[in-house]
Amino acid sequence: MSISIVLVVVAAFVILRVVRSRSRRQGSMDHKPANFGPFSGDVALVASREIRERVRARAFQIGTVIILAVIAGAIVIPTLTASKQQVQYVGVVGQATPALITTIHAASKSVGAAVMVLPGLDRQAADDALASGRIDLAVIDGEAILVKTPVAATDTSTTAQVVDALAQALGIVKAEQAAHLTSGQISALEETRPLPIQSLQSSGIGGRAHKSANGVSIIGLILVFMLLSQYDGWILLGVMEEKSSRVVEVLLGTVPPLHLLAGKVLGIGLVAFAQASAAVVFALALADAIGSNLLHGTAPVVLVSTLVWLVLGYAFYCWVFAAAGSTSERQDQAQSLAVPLTLPIVFGYVMALIAASSGSASEFFKVLAYLPPTAPFAMPVLVGLGEVSWWQFAASVVISIICTIGVARFAANIYRKAILRTGSRVRLLEVVRRTGG
Repeated sequence: MSISIVLVVVAAFVILRVVRSRSRRQGSMDHKPANFGPFSGDVALVASREIRERVRARAFQIGTVIILAVIAGAIVIPTLTASKQQVQYVGVVGQATPALITTIHAASKSVGAAVMVLPGLDRQAADDALASGRIDLAVIDGEAILVKTPVAATDTSTTAQVVDALAQALGIVKAEQAAHLTSGQISALEETRPLPIQSLQSSGIGGRAHKSANGVSIIGLILVFMLLSQYDGWILLGVMEEKSSRVVEVLLGTVPPLHLLAGKVLGIGLVAFAQASAAVVFALALADAIGSNLLHGTAPVVLVSTLVWLVLGYAFYCWVFAAAGSTSERQDQAQSLAVPLTLPIVFGYVMALIAASSGSASEFFKVLAYLPPTAPFAMPVLVGLGEVSWWQFAASVVISIICTIGVARFAANIYRKAILRTGSRVRLLEVVRRTGG
């Protein structure tokens, strides 16, 4: 998993280097742009300019620190909280045999908790210790488990998990003793492995859902939401500021409008992808350094799918925000445009958080995974929960790419018609009519 993430970061670094080297070569060749597919020398030159400006900006540096701080808090705080709750004090009423103590430790270890066994208690002492909170539970003569308050079926506390695991373990020990099994037979039973579980339907590209997958899904959702909001906002404000300051008129004297827009989108997109890759590497390194199990065992496909949908989500929304920025030239106009454009992002983010937290996805949420405005949030969650197959993932990607191409062409026409019109806000309906004409 770490190797795959390193490869992603290396790829992002190589892309940045290639863009910069191409822009330098274009600048040294008498400013004559070379054409190589959709990314001409003009596009690379504009993208390189955007990369330099965004990376040097204080907003980028402060935003990076905030993103890393949020990730650190999401990993460190649960780890510190869990470490305070994991030590469970278990009293033993009756004979504390080595086998019983071993069973208590094994059951607690199976749920990730450490225990302190307090032997030699009588029933009254155990009752008093439970009432005062000196112990969390007591084992009564190896026959029953005593707790202070009833343990509900929905209780997920460390004590509840230890009680459940210990009750099952002691029940097995009691059954073995009642069957008068030999030590060899007991050892053979303890070494048995569960049978493989098969199903008629595929388990999905994310595999079976587990706690770490849900954890990384939530962290990935936060990352995608923050980056989409930040970089799409940058595009809207950047286009608007260039228009209001008349800088765009100078740029359009040497660069065609479509190349200018494509370079801006590409440059900011590369910065977003590099920042997201750095955040993922930071999260993995921090989790490994402090011993957090939040990301432990996460399938690489879950992380890769999050990065893939970050790129696809940015590719879809960036053209919409760029077109909106070209129709305005004042800060208040840009803010009024940003609110309705951000609503699908907020809606998809909230719905995805609900599904990831509950560990299940409704049919309505599965439909959202095929709609380009909400797919960047819904599809990574379905991958983490193991509720999507590879062809469903691919179908959603294809739908998103096709819709993005259509939105890009529409937005580029709006940008070309509206970017040089100043004096008042350009009405979308009027631009659409001019575009159609």
